[in-house]
Amino acid sequence: QVQLVESGGGLVQPGGSLRLSCAASGSRFSITVMGWYRQAPGNQRTLVADITSGGVTNSADSVKGRFTISRDNAENTVYLQMNSLKPEDTAVYYCNVNERLSAIHSREYWGKGTLVSVSS
Repeated sequence: QVQLVESGGGLVQPGGSLRLSCAASGSRFSITVMGWYRQAPGNQRTLVADITSGGVTNSADSVKGRFTISRDNAENTVYLQMNSLKPEDTAVYYCNVNERLSAIHSREYWGKGTLVSVSS
């Protein structure tokens, strides 16, 4: 069973920055894709950005140029550097990790979420 520990959320003014971290532990298999999703009140959970073990990244259009995802494979930790934050970035941010069990099976894990509030 993989445990995810998220940190880095909080209250920030518009234009400010935050860095989220998510450390995965307890995996006996390879961690493949790691990423961040977010969910604002009344909205669905949507992808913010993800990154493969090889460093290939994918991000939502709304955060391109402002957010950067990275990871430390040795530590099974994924980071989300968020710059130029806007009020519409306010949401609970969830870490998502995929564990490869075999060539055709994988397991997905979710963090408990960390709140990011952007307000003046």
